[in-house]
Amino acid sequence: MIHGVLFDFSGTLFRFQPGPGWPATTFDEPMRERLTTVLTSPTMSADHLPPDLADAWDRRDLDPEVHRTVYLASLASSGFELTPEQTETVYRSLTAPEAWHPYPDTAEVLRALTAADVPVAVVSNIAWDIRPMFRKLGVEDLVTEFVLSYVEGVVKPDPKIFTIACQRIGVAPEQAVMVGDSPEADGGASAIGCRTVIVDPAPTTARPTALRDAVADALA
Repeated sequence: MIHGVLFDFSGTLFRFQPGPGWPATTFDEPMRERLTTVLTSPTMSADHLPPDLADAWDRRDLDPEVHRTVYLASLASSGFELTPEQTETVYRSLTAPEAWHPYPDTAEVLRALTAADVPVAVVSNIAWDIRPMFRKLGVEDLVTEFVLSYVEGVVKPDPKIFTIACQRIGVAPEQAVMVGDSPEADGGASAIGCRTVIVDPAPTTARPTALRDAVADALA
């Protein structure tokens, strides 16, 4: 029986999908998807960066300034042909609530879990506060705990971050499920006994019920 749920943020509950005014809207769809991958992939290597930034890349979700440095370098070296001003605008959009779109069942699932008295933690490798995205959707209060890497000083798949999340929502790991989009990062929860469900980080219109299906046991 599932008594608590841990959710990833990017590619799981919300997806980065900037709208009109974004410098990259002139790109074709494959190029926009590649740019989204560069900005949001949880496990991309540092091969595209200068060697002196490899260590910083590994620490990007622990320090906001390091994150900015490596992502500006990443955008500049990935062949997108953005001006320096456009590169800054693209990077800043990462923290803009309007650029993050909830999956169709995000609010529904969070409300259902709350109604069923199932506590929720959002566990994210991230370098800024993501609460404004939840506030914009009207569901911030439905998340019991936000466990963010830059606050905790630890990143997924380190088991410690999942242990912290389970402790804060008061649920034993073996009674929790971790729902995420990365087998490498989110799959780390299995090391402490959490069941893990991996969803596809597809565009929001292409994934209507994955969250509902992932937590069905918790709502049974």
